[in-house]
Amino acid sequence: MTDTSGSTAGPGPEQIAADLTAAVRHVVRRLRTQTPETGLTASQRSALALLAEGPATTAELARAEHVRPQSMRLTVGALEAEGLVGRAPDPHDGRRSVVSVTEDGRRVLAEARDAKRNWLAAAVADRLDEREQRQLADAVVLLERLVRP
Repeated sequence: MTDTSGSTAGPGPEQIAADLTAAVRHVVRRLRTQTPETGLTASQRSALALLAEGPATTAELARAEHVRPQSMRLTVGALEAEGLVGRAPDPHDGRRSVVSVTEDGRRVLAEARDAKRNWLAAAVADRLDEREQRQLADAVVLLERLVRP
């Protein structure tokens, strides 16, 4: 589309949002395929990642993940059976327990994150020239601005 000054208008905010949504979905899908096989479900990986930010009760995890507490208890139980999380009494309420990531859990998360980052870095290096890499770096700054509160 050309305006009266002769310049070509780019896509509007709605089209940019639609294109960005699709592109992010494809990137996320590709990143998921780059995760080393851990035998964990998506909900287990998500709970483990949340716990890497700090210990939490099962109820807190359930609220954060928008699932029922019963479902989160099963998820945490599976992680505990694998030795990826541990439980300790809640220091504020002895009737509850607090779940935290074990060293094995941190290792599994680190390996998965490293695999994703390595794949993405290689894709950027192999598929984009220097100018495009700078454009992508600029776009990352803009994306951060979009999601910042």
